[in-house]
Amino acid sequence: MKLETKATMTTSKRKRRKFSDTPYPWLIPLTLLLAAIFLYPVIEIIRMSFTDMNLVDPEFDYTLESYVRLFTLPGFFSMLGTTGIFVFFSVVLQLLFGFIVALLIVRGEELNLRGTVIVRTSVLVAWAIPGVVIGIIFEMLYTETQAGILNYFLSLVGLGPVTFLSDPTMALLSVTLANVWRGTAFSMILMYAGLQTVSKDVLEAAKIDGAGPFQRLKNVIIPAIAPIVLVNLIIISIDTFNTFDMVMALTQGGPGNSTEVIALSIYTSIFQEFNLGVGAATSVVLLTINIVMTLIYLRVLGKRGEN
Repeated sequence: MKLETKATMTTSKRKRRKFSDTPYPWLIPLTLLLAAIFLYPVIEIIRMSFTDMNLVDPEFDYTLESYVRLFTLPGFFSMLGTTGIFVFFSVVLQLLFGFIVALLIVRGEELNLRGTVIVRTSVLVAWAIPGVVIGIIFEMLYTETQAGILNYFLSLVGLGPVTFLSDPTMALLSVTLANVWRGTAFSMILMYAGLQTVSKDVLEAAKIDGAGPFQRLKNVIIPAIAPIVLVNLIIISIDTFNTFDMVMALTQGGPGNSTEVIALSIYTSIFQEFNLGVGAATSVVLLTINIVMTLIYLRVLGKRGEN
């Protein structure tokens, strides 16, 4: 009996020691913290979306009215279309320009050109500037009188004034370009880090085999940094979908609703219309889009990266 008890105690001690040697004891506090900060608010938002809560009346009922009202709003699907155009062109151009800038910086470092550090630092400034400040800066650029910086230079060559912010199509284009300028910096950081991991020996071997610059780019560099591109794509897509501060400072969703993206619609529903239920339902829609989009990226592009 005593031997069995000792054996059981020894086994339990080994299990505890084995558990303490794993990373789980270190991850448990972080998991609890993340659950309190991120998971609980998500659960609350989902719960509120199934109510008719508002910021005026404390009484509420659990109902599907918020979703019914959201999907029957006249401007809901046009808002989704505006957000889709804004996100698509923002993400594509951020990836493209971020890659080009990173490639030029790496090439400049290989040629020992002066100023590559200054260029890299200058590009990073755009990433450090808050979105509200960027919105104000571009509002000054887009001002539709000769006091506006862009229209002033256009007037010098006999053009303008251009209706950057009063025309619906131009306003969406202007907001997208401002967001591209803002997001290119972060994209460049990840692309630059990925390019640093490309083997110089492999590039040299491809060059010796007769591969030209485009062939080396297509067959060596891009496949090597594919995982970084995937991570970059997911991050900037989610970040663009959640863009609020810059659009709010630049156009406030106007003219009309031509630049009202989903994140701005959430703010309008909650803090201007005081409709917490509809705002929460819109947040759930945005969360669902982000999750589905991330899963598609991981499924499609992840498999291509493995292949």
